[in-house]
Amino acid sequence: MSTKVYTSTSPARLLLVDDHPMLRRGIFELLSLESDVKVVGEASNGQEALTFLENDEVDLVILDHKMPVLTGIETLREIKARNINIKIVLFTVSDSGEDVQEALKLGVDGYLLKDMEPELIIVDIRKVLRGELVISPNLASILAQTLRTPSIEDIAGNLTSRELQVIQMIAEGLSNKMIANKLNIAESTVKVHVKHILNKTGLRTRVEAAVWTVNHLSKQS
Repeated sequence: MSTKVYTSTSPARLLLVDDHPMLRRGIFELLSLESDVKVVGEASNGQEALTFLENDEVDLVILDHKMPVLTGIETLREIKARNINIKIVLFTVSDSGEDVQEALKLGVDGYLLKDMEPELIIVDIRKVLRGELVISPNLASILAQTLRTPSIEDIAGNLTSRELQVIQMIAEGLSNKMIANKLNIAESTVKVHVKHILNKTGLRTRVEAAVWTVNHLSKQS
């Protein structure tokens, strides 16, 4: 996930990227009813999106996956390669575990399916702008199947009580800064805990840790 957290009192600036004009229009009209977000641009493919981002400041990109010229994953990869510090949500029909895992490895801030309820789109956009990771709930089991899953004993037995607190908060989608505030510790200390968690469990990323916790460790509580 990217580290930028939207804190301004002015509306968050959004870019809609989808090759279907009607879908873009639907999202535009949905968001136009909200005072804290504002669509400032639209693009029909990834290349148009990259061109827009070269000249305009945006807080969040809502990005389709299956597009001509550049797919959503290719666009995401290019945005990260250019170090453009914005929030990115993939909004797609693809529930492929491979697509989800690839997007999360690249640092996407949200992966949402297009069949979700419209009002939940706004809820999840606000979560992303606050620095949380959002994933459509029905994707958790699909993603879990693509990840290496150490046993419960391997995870819980190797972690300190503080590390267990941190991994649970990661699973809730909290950023390092949010975890630091909740635990009243320095953000740098949280980063150390996350590093230790990954080293001890053999999980590769905080996303894997979050998914594993949701599907396994949380059920033990």
